[in-house]
Amino acid sequence: MASSSLRSETSAIKLAIVVGTRPEIVKMAPLIRVANARGMRPLVAHTGQHYSFEMDAVFFHELGLPEADVNLEVGSGPAAGQLAAIVEGMGTWVEREKPDWVLVEGDTNSVLGAALAAHKSGVRVGHVEAGLRSFDRGMPEELNRILTDHIADLLFAPTERAAAQLASEGFADGKVQVTGNTVVDELLFQRERGLANGVLEKHGASPRRYILATFHRAENTDDVSRLRGIVDGLAGSAARLGMPVFCALHPRTRARLRELCLTLPEDVRVLPPLPYLEFLGLHAEAALMLTDSGGLQEEACVLRVPCVTMRDNTERPESLEVGANRLAGADAARIVEAAAAMSSVPRDWKQPFGDGRAAERILDSLVSGGGL
Repeated sequence: MASSSLRSETSAIKLAIVVGTRPEIVKMAPLIRVANARGMRPLVAHTGQHYSFEMDAVFFHELGLPEADVNLEVGSGPAAGQLAAIVEGMGTWVEREKPDWVLVEGDTNSVLGAALAAHKSGVRVGHVEAGLRSFDRGMPEELNRILTDHIADLLFAPTERAAAQLASEGFADGKVQVTGNTVVDELLFQRERGLANGVLEKHGASPRRYILATFHRAENTDDVSRLRGIVDGLAGSAARLGMPVFCALHPRTRARLRELCLTLPEDVRVLPPLPYLEFLGLHAEAALMLTDSGGLQEEACVLRVPCVTMRDNTERPESLEVGANRLAGADAARIVEAAAAMSSVPRDWKQPFGDGRAAERILDSLVSGGGL
């Protein structure tokens, strides 16, 4: 009877879920799936921040998600213009649809723009993955996540540390819920599919005999010395560990390398943007992950793949604390030394990011209103 009552209450809520980038599609997929299982048909709004088939549409298809109810198609461009377009487009859509809640996830312009638009329209906002901090205000993502936390009505913190950070900033206990991270839900749900798609054979790889790498953050790609340090660090890691690096490059990173006439050595193999399941299969069997992505630090920890973060800070300090991750900055020598050290660590850490039931907890919290 209790579960039937819960489904009834949940289905009575008109929920809007906002995505704009590939990671957001992945992390919101469990919420869409669980909401549908509870008899709810959530509205899905896509800002179009990632706008090519490889960067977004294929993810909807692979994950079995319905097409978005609206796509603003804002595309790329200067941050201020992109944010303005998202606020304007989302504002019009929210005013028309009048949802009870708008859920956003993470730290992109899509997240901040959608949160601002919903708040201005008097619609309650839930922030998934709230409370993360790198303590680097030079990162646009840091400002986005801080501002979104302060706009939101409910804050879904992935870990106790994130909740403690929010408490230190003055947020009331009733506004913050520790749920785990929805990325864990999706990784656990999709891992076997990723491993079953023949991805290693496709790329001529053997389990734990290759390094997977990504880098795309402006702090690294816009700074020539940092970009050179990362390129040299990838080459040095391949040579030191005697295995190839598979480097999945964001289109912007690829363009930047061409612009600067920077070439990668033969043992650093450039991959195009990959479908989610193909990338997941490669990630799960890698010897090591080298990245500047916050989300991939977390995924590596969950998949028990040692990680080296090519940044000077991280908003996932839990991964450092359990021994799954090491900061190396963008210095080539530090990257190589960190890669060598992490390649031999035991993969027996206890991952701190959730048990695969975050989406359920978030929807339960919306039903109760989080005590609001």
